[in-house]
Amino acid sequence: MKIKVCGLKHPDNIEAVAALSPDYMGFICYSRSPRFIGELDEDILAKLPDHILKTGVFVNASVERINKTMNKYGFEAIQLHGAETPDNCAMFRSKVIVIKAFGVDEDFDFTRLENYANKVDYLLFDTKTVAHGGSGKTFNWEVLNRYTGDVPFFLSGGLSLENLAEVSSIKHPMLYGVDLNSRFESAPAVKDVNKLKEAFNIIKTFNNK
Repeated sequence: MKIKVCGLKHPDNIEAVAALSPDYMGFICYSRSPRFIGELDEDILAKLPDHILKTGVFVNASVERINKTMNKYGFEAIQLHGAETPDNCAMFRSKVIVIKAFGVDEDFDFTRLENYANKVDYLLFDTKTVAHGGSGKTFNWEVLNRYTGDVPFFLSGGLSLENLAEVSSIKHPMLYGVDLNSRFESAPAVKDVNKLKEAFNIIKTFNNK
């Protein structure tokens, strides 16, 4: 089970989270988010260990802006969290790992994901909100049984110390990783490292089963 910690922007906090060795660290490049990285110094990300995949999160950004930001921060992965089409996603795959995020609710039509097969590397299922994530709310994980594709996915949306152990009961063969964000914060973009340590220990028990 891979671990992605998303929504970081403060240098000291970035360094502290990196010391926990997540597989992915997400940096939100969407100005309407309270976790927007703004003018974060690129040298901060350049110091991250090579095994951590630096991930830029974008919402309906232009190709030019994504490329410019990718180059500035050396992102090895991007997460597209808006209405990006399969072809929009595919144009970046020669450069970085591409994760396409979808807001999920009870009425989500999983057949729409068929067009993203062979266009993205991973999917991410988050709780559907008007704010494109970061709500701290979960969705009904039973709807994941309706996903029959072969693109691996991250589970996001309201994961916390209170419900994280329940993720081990999800037996979907394409479940690839978890995305930890707002429920592990003391303030927006300020991760609680002690909570994350507990979460990492819980997730390690999944991997040992």
